[in-house]
Amino acid sequence: MTTAFVFPGQGAQTIGMGKALAEAYPAAQAVFDEVDAALGEKLSALIWEGDIETLTLTQNAQPALMATSMAAMRALEAEGVAITEAAFVAGHSLGEYSALAAAGALSVGDTARLLRTRGLAMQSAVPVGQGAMAAILGLDLAAVREVAAEAAQGEVCQAANDNDPTQVVVSGTKAAVERAAEIAKAKGAKRAVMLPVSAPFHCALMQPAADAMAEALAGVEIKAPAVPLVANVRAEAVNDPDLIRQLLVEQVTGSVRWRESVEYMAAQGVTEIWEIGAGKALSGMVRKINRDIACKPAGTPEDVQKILAGDS
Repeated sequence: MTTAFVFPGQGAQTIGMGKALAEAYPAAQAVFDEVDAALGEKLSALIWEGDIETLTLTQNAQPALMATSMAAMRALEAEGVAITEAAFVAGHSLGEYSALAAAGALSVGDTARLLRTRGLAMQSAVPVGQGAMAAILGLDLAAVREVAAEAAQGEVCQAANDNDPTQVVVSGTKAAVERAAEIAKAKGAKRAVMLPVSAPFHCALMQPAADAMAEALAGVEIKAPAVPLVANVRAEAVNDPDLIRQLLVEQVTGSVRWRESVEYMAAQGVTEIWEIGAGKALSGMVRKINRDIACKPAGTPEDVQKILAGDS
């Protein structure tokens, strides 16, 4: 059985995530301590005892979700599961940073600081209310690209996340995305849902954030990952640190090719995926992409014990 470890993106955050891991595993607690020290604040207190609105702010959610994923990874390692037991790592958007930290390409402290910078840069790239995102349900990527092109009308509207065969997210200026939602429904989409996000991620409007990340990443050491990363914007495995640095910049404005990434891993023989961190959103997407891949959550001590016992 060939396994891949995948790491969730924004939207998976909940108050209390990772707390049980920190209580059960000193190595998991150490991750939260390291992130708090790197950011110079008690992000762990916000994660465990704060309010969801503050946690959901992009600059908080991104390092918080990474911390929770790394806590889960450290718990697995404490039980004897090495990162090298995975054939690949991959992450959805910010989850790509968690994947790189898990694979030893980035330090936890550097990753926390990069994600704080990334969150702030993405939030400030477009004034609140000027951008939007919408999930188009029931149309494939090619159809949604046609919808986005028709809706743009001189503004920005792009397919941002190709999540699974039933869901593609568009991103861009608010008016263009609203037009896309209506056009998609007219073209047979089951639903078009405006997303409760604070900025239009993964589209050309994020170029100021991409520039900020190019500068931030230039000052950080990236090592070759212990296992290959299936990169969001390439949907194929990469190992080279300089290429990884380049793709992390491209990822800010580029599409998250999640469906293709899972298909790539399946074609390489992956038959089992562990979702390392908060929630089960990626597992739900994987099941819609390839029902032959078994999905196992790894976000709580109970999940870790089930994996060790061989339970699904």
